Amino acid sequence: MPSPAPTRFTLLAALRRFRRNRRGSAAVEFALVAPVFFALLFAIIEVAIMFFASQVLETVTQSSARVLLTGQAQSGTVTACAVSGVSTPCSQATFKTYVCSQIPALFDCSKLSIDVVSAGSFGALSLTNYGDSCSFSPSGVQYSPGGSGQVVVVRLFYQWPLIVTGLGFNMGCSNKRLLVATAAFKNEPF
Repeated sequence: MPSPAPTRFTLLAALRRFRRNRRGSAAVEFALVAPVFFALLFAIIEVAIMFFASQVLETVTQSSARVLLTGQAQSGTVTACAVSGVSTPCSQATFKTYVCSQIPALFDCSKLSIDVVSAGSFGALSLTNYGDSCSFSPSGVQYSPGGSGQVVVVRLFYQWPLIVTGLGFNMGCSNKRLLVATAAFKNEPF
């Protein structure tokens, strides 16, 4: 039997052999598509979690506003507002404690800002603009729960931290998005 003739290695022959070989092409294609796929996947998950947090904040705002609407916070019948068993009207700190008791672990209560404003009519309300995600400054938040029959607006502000912004996906400013939940109502007679 004759021995096979030695083949000469040439660059052209190696390129032809490389072009015909399809092993590993799926791995190379996935490596090209994977970063975009995972960035999109993480951005979708982050938006979903942020919308869920926004809905939770809305629910907490509505249930917290109910104690103002019914006069429970003003009369001190809310458990968080009763000091040593004595009924006292809620202060801003005790109302925040009450709101924080309803918030799940999704939020850091120390970063929550609560603004409660009241007036005699909807037209007489004056709401302060505390800025947006870039310039949010809650230094002048108020707590005025109003009396019987007064119009009240309760606003909860929370700066939600964004994670996927490093991949070019930015829904806010300085890696935060301002979530705001509002409840406007007229107090019941109490």
